[in-house]
Amino acid sequence: MLEAVTREWGGQGDLWIFGYASLIWRPEFEFSEERFATIHGHHRALKMWSRVNRGTPECPGLVFGLLHGGSCKGVAFRIPQHRVAALLPALWDREMPNGVYDPKWLQCQTAQGSIRALAFTLSKRSPNHTGVLHADTYRQIFSSSRGRYGTTREYAQLTYDKLRELGIDDHALGKLLKLVDS
Repeated sequence: MLEAVTREWGGQGDLWIFGYASLIWRPEFEFSEERFATIHGHHRALKMWSRVNRGTPECPGLVFGLLHGGSCKGVAFRIPQHRVAALLPALWDREMPNGVYDPKWLQCQTAQGSIRALAFTLSKRSPNHTGVLHADTYRQIFSSSRGRYGTTREYAQLTYDKLRELGIDDHALGKLLKLVDS
C-alpha cells in the first residue's frame, strides 16, 4: 500500500497529510506548514480496534478512524517534496503497523483553499471496525487496555484536549469521555 500511495502522490510537489487524532498532538515528523482543515464525507470515530498501539491481542484498545459520512475538522500538515521519501516510511510504520487503515487522498477545505491530503480512513467492512459498542464495553476498554503508546483513555483525552485547544469541539468525543467517567 505504501508503494501505491507514493505512486498516487506522484512526487511532483509537496505532500499534505490530514491529522484528526494523535497526529495533531504528536506528529513525530517535521512539516513546513500546518493548516486547520475540514474534510467532508468522513468523520472522526473511536471505533477501530487497536492490538498494538493502544491495546494488545489479549486486551484490545481503541483508536480513531475516519469513517464514511459527516465531516471532520483537523489539521493538514505540508511536507516539503524533498523530505517525503524519508518521512513516509516512518509515518507508515507508526500508522500502519498492521495495515488496518485504508489510506486515501481526500480534499481538505482550508482558509487558504482546497488541498488534497493523505488521510488514514477506516472502512465499516474492516474486521478492525468495532461496530456499535455499549457504554459498559467502552468503560472496560478505557480502564484496562494498554499498548505500546499507552492507554485508550489517555489517547482519547489527549485528542479531546488538543482539539479543544485548537477551537475544535468534538461533541461525540466529549460525550464519550463523560460516559466512561461516570
